Amino acid sequence: MNNEKNNRIKQLEDKFEQAKKEPWAKKLRIGTGVLWNLFLLLIIFAVIGAVFASSVGAGYFASLVAKEPLRSKEELRDQVFNYEETSEMYFADSIYLGKINSDIERRQITLDKVSQYALDAVLATEDEYFEEHKGIVPKAIFRGVFQDVTNSDSQTGGSTLTQQLVKNQILTNEVSYERKAKEILLAMRLEHFMTKDEILEAYLNIIPYGRDVMGQNIAGIETAARGIFGIKANDLSLPQAAYIAGIPQAPYTYTPFYSKNQGIKEREKLMYGVNRMKTVLFRMRDAGYISEAEYQEALAYDVTKDFRQPSRRATERYPYVTQEIQNRTIEILAEVLAEKDGIDADRFEGDSKIKEKYEIMADRSMRTDGYRIYSTINKELYDKMNEVADSFQYYGYTYTTETLDEESGKMITKENPVQVGVSMIENHTGKVLSFVGGRDYELEALNHSTQAYRQNGSSMKPLLVYAPAIEYGVIGAGSPLVDVKFRRGSYAPGNYFDREFGVLPARESLARSQNLSTIRLYDQIIDRNPIDFLKKMKFANATDKAGIGLSASLGTMDVTVEENTNAYATFANGGQFIESYMIERIEDMKGNIVFEHKAEPVEVFSPETSYIITDMMRDVLKGNGTAARLPGLMNFRPDLAAKTGTSQHYGDAWLVGYNPNVSLGVWMGYKNRNTPLYHGYNSGQMHPSERTARLYGQLMNVANTVIPETIKARDTFKRPNGVVTRSFCGISGLAPSAACASAGLVRSDLFNSKKMVPTKVDDSIVSSAAVRVNGKLYQALPSTPREFVTSGGIGVTSEYGKRMLGRLGGDASKLLAGRGGYASTVAGSTFPADNVPPAAVSTGQNGSVLTWTASSSNDVIGYYIYQNGAKIGTVHDGASRSYKVGYGSYYVRAVDITGLLSGPSNTVTNTAPAPKAEPKSDTNTGAKPSTTTPETKSDAKSDAKPDTKSESKPDAKPETAPEPTPETKPEATPEPKPDAAPEAKE
Repeated sequence: MNNEKNNRIKQLEDKFEQAKKEPWAKKLRIGTGVLWNLFLLLIIFAVIGAVFASSVGAGYFASLVAKEPLRSKEELRDQVFNYEETSEMYFADSIYLGKINSDIERRQITLDKVSQYALDAVLATEDEYFEEHKGIVPKAIFRGVFQDVTNSDSQTGGSTLTQQLVKNQILTNEVSYERKAKEILLAMRLEHFMTKDEILEAYLNIIPYGRDVMGQNIAGIETAARGIFGIKANDLSLPQAAYIAGIPQAPYTYTPFYSKNQGIKEREKLMYGVNRMKTVLFRMRDAGYISEAEYQEALAYDVTKDFRQPSRRATERYPYVTQEIQNRTIEILAEVLAEKDGIDADRFEGDSKIKEKYEIMADRSMRTDGYRIYSTINKELYDKMNEVADSFQYYGYTYTTETLDEESGKMITKENPVQVGVSMIENHTGKVLSFVGGRDYELEALNHSTQAYRQNGSSMKPLLVYAPAIEYGVIGAGSPLVDVKFRRGSYAPGNYFDREFGVLPARESLARSQNLSTIRLYDQIIDRNPIDFLKKMKFANATDKAGIGLSASLGTMDVTVEENTNAYATFANGGQFIESYMIERIEDMKGNIVFEHKAEPVEVFSPETSYIITDMMRDVLKGNGTAARLPGLMNFRPDLAAKTGTSQHYGDAWLVGYNPNVSLGVWMGYKNRNTPLYHGYNSGQMHPSERTARLYGQLMNVANTVIPETIKARDTFKRPNGVVTRSFCGISGLAPSAACASAGLVRSDLFNSKKMVPTKVDDSIVSSAAVRVNGKLYQALPSTPREFVTSGGIGVTSEYGKRMLGRLGGDASKLLAGRGGYASTVAGSTFPADNVPPAAVSTGQNGSVLTWTASSSNDVIGYYIYQNGAKIGTVHDGASRSYKVGYGSYYVRAVDITGLLSGPSNTVTNTAPAPKAEPKSDTNTGAKPSTTTPETKSDAKSDAKPDTKSESKPDAKPETAPEPTPETKPEATPEPKPDAAPEAKE
């Protein structure tokens, strides 16, 4: 049997050997060998590749977490459990304000006070391997990385509860591989330092759960249970627990309530959360947390009937204050935290990602680190000022619109009232003593004192034009400016009343807020970059580009009320800019000072310039000044300087002023800056400048009552030694010449002696043959009839007009023809005659007086009177258009400056009465009747008049005629309009 078996083996071996000798077997052997070798190589390469990839991955991971500090057990635990201490805020003088107004309401709870249903629902939904993993689930991480690399539409996520806890409590929400790597590392470390119960408890206290019944953002399962169902977390039923556990995946989709206390969502939108609840129940059943019966019972339950019914929440009394304190605290703490980490200020400001990162950290720190934040806001003053603003009755019309609410889908009526922003700053410290943020925080949460950027209109003029011009030594307080129109391309600005004031003093230009003279002055200094002054005063939008156009001088740059008011305080501080602030200091829970404000004054203007511009703005409150109404609206008389401002089409109205100790700025305007505050005199509306003056006066009265020791109403501005009074020629600004003095044109005003005083003697005045046109003197022409010419008068040189008009040019004839009153004394340039005969006039008769209408031509210098075709009289421009006549036919012709005559007027005829019958001789007396007829007497009378009175009296009268009466100023002088009209852009 064994032999047979051996033979069989031998035969098989022989056959195998024989087969190996076959050609096909040889090929098979070679191919198999190659495949085997290739397989071995692939295995080797795969192992090497895996090792290489793991090394690269490990190296990359190490690089991502290289800068992550190695936190100790205590540090990690402190950060994770640091969710219960809320920071507190204080008014000035340590008066308690309240806790930080967190965006998320949170109520702490321990694990033993949470329903088991809720615990099971959270684990089944968020982390099914919570009890087994060590902080991370590798396959979930790899799945997430693969989805990210392939840009997959399906993003299933890979964060455990531990990772979510680390992200929310230690790191930030930024989306980056670096943050994810740190999250993984810290999650694994956290598992070594905390028990599973501690991790779960911390998670349930910090995770967001959407909104509560009042629309408040909420976090923590206890807050969610109370806010959504009105019960404690320990009392949650299975469907209620499942509903809450499903919310964190999309809090604002699954929450049953709208924001801002707008109530419960519609049934259709509630189903998003209900369907999510069903998904949670399904996972609980699959994970074995609940039975099939419990699952079916919970599915059938209508959880929506358990939602809390809407209820009203008490409105926070100081929403604008808390909002502003929080915003500024975040800014401060972000810088503090960055500085601790060695981030220099330039890098912090220049890198938006770094800044955003530290602001997120600062926000969290502010809400959780138990700071004591002390502000500068005076509680009593704030209360009183806001009471004044709330009860003010002159804001103007409130518009209403019907709009579709995107969240609720309902049509709602939205109010659009005139908004208001106010800021009061203590000059020498920069403290914001009080402010008014708006009309209604619920209607508009934007703080119109600190956050709303609006054009400041003419209130920009002292800051960007007049004070810089004084500082540069271009003008003094009374230096003559030119208020004459010009055109540069399509840009043709004008004044409020579209009038040209000619040459007028700088202080009057500022007081009246004239646009043309301001623009021309800005053109003289624009090449010196006066925008640099605004940069020093920390205007956020003060860039080189903002100062390029001439319209910048009229306030086209957007500023906040606080910025504008803070800049005016610079003048009160003698030219020192002291930045405004609202946070006095920040202390930690142990009383250590984390931050304390320190003033850092910056010299912007000299004390001399500051005093001069202050003195000029005193005139804004007097006479024809645009805020002349304000003193009468105040119950005390401080030494106050102020400036009004309106933007184009009355979109904004400003009044900013200061005394030596405080500065107050007031702004009004609609949310939509294209909605005008004013529609003209015929609209029946109160002018915006009147409204701001009324509110300003009431606010100052309240401030003087509440903080009289700060206002110090009797304090006055002290004149520096460098401010001097000097005389100058009023029409040129140069030192007075003998001719200027003889003409009575010498004026005196304030100058900064360190920058400029008039030294060059005026050379613009010359003797002149003048003629009067429309009440103003012009240089006579060679063809001007001599009887209209005033010899031995005064005029100006041709160079005068060129110098005063500068590179913007304009009509030189209007320089001395404005409100300056020079036209009645000085002959300006040559009148631009049209060389066309003047229009004829119409005559009439009033008894023995011939009257006529004025010629419609603008170059008429007077009139000739004719009797029976012969010229018998001359009447100059400005004299009464009447002439006493006798019998005969009369007409009048107008005379223009070139000597051209109009056509004759209509003829007026005085017919002599018929002669009476000759009387009989008186035989008793023997007297003879007179041989002189009445006609002869009349003729003699009329012939004598032209020679003795008619020629001389009219000629003399224009020389002594009174100046035109100034235009009556309305009770509240409107603000001159800016030049930024779309149709008149530069």
